[in-house]
Amino acid sequence: MPEPESDRPLRILVVDDHDIVRQGIAALLERQPGYEVVAQAGTAADALIAANRYAPDIVILDVNLPDGSGIETCREIKARHPETKVVILTGSADEDTVLTAVVAGANGYLLKSSGVRDVMHAIDVVADGGSLLDPVATDRMVRRIRRLGEGTEADPLVGLAARERRILELISAGQTNKEIAAEIKLSEKTVKRSVSVILSKLNLERRAQAAALYAGRRPPD
Repeated sequence: MPEPESDRPLRILVVDDHDIVRQGIAALLERQPGYEVVAQAGTAADALIAANRYAPDIVILDVNLPDGSGIETCREIKARHPETKVVILTGSADEDTVLTAVVAGANGYLLKSSGVRDVMHAIDVVADGGSLLDPVATDRMVRRIRRLGEGTEADPLVGLAARERRILELISAGQTNKEIAAEIKLSEKTVKRSVSVILSKLNLERRAQAAALYAGRRPPD
């Protein structure tokens, strides 16, 4: 179990829109020495409020929230509280979701099928500054990156113009439309329109998905 500085417990925020799941996770954590659940949230908005109020050490975060994406919530939390660690706990092993979470700054990614010990282990690992990805999700992501590297999967960006690819690259770097506009010397309105065109060409709905797609086609470092 973790032994934080000053012997204080790890302060944890649990975010999940299903009451039973959220309360169950919180109850399990509260029964373990070294953990303190400082707040629970069922929406993205409440998660951000709680993160701002408590500045927790760890956030256990679901991907699917009723008022927004858990991935975007992760990005917001990490931007406002860089020292806070985020562990995504979800039912999806989809490689795009994993890549999006990593791009957004998630420190851990676990499936809800994981055992209690797996969750505890993930919390300990990220609390110590490490990263942990679920083996099933990692395997799918690695296989996709290999397919892209071997050229056996078609380049999804083939239909993008050079400027659109540049905008996508900046989206993947986490830049806002305003920052992208300043970088490539276009109006923010033009960038916003270009982002919509890019999403349409890639058959995606959110810029976070586009960021994950771009990250997934780059060769691993």
